[in-house]
Amino acid sequence: MEAFKPGVPVIGRVLEFDAERGLGMLTTRDGDTVAFHCTAISDGSRTVEVGKDVVFVIAPGHLGLSEARDVTPIEAGIPPDLG
Repeated sequence: MEAFKPGVPVIGRVLEFDAERGLGMLTTRDGDTVAFHCTAISDGSRTVEVGKDVVFVIAPGHLGLSEARDVTPIEAGIPPDLG
């Protein structure tokens, strides 16, 4: 995974999501993958649609592995300031 800056938004897409476990995987524009838990979804929902474009930040997680936080579905295309 490329170096990342904590708190800097990243654009990606939901690769998979297991609603029973609340775990999913996102991919970045660069093709890196990062895991997330349903509690990281910023709108309070506990699920997100596979294939959905999202904005998120990458942060250190358990055991030193990176994880996605503040996962926000992009409803109307990519915001111009992130494009």
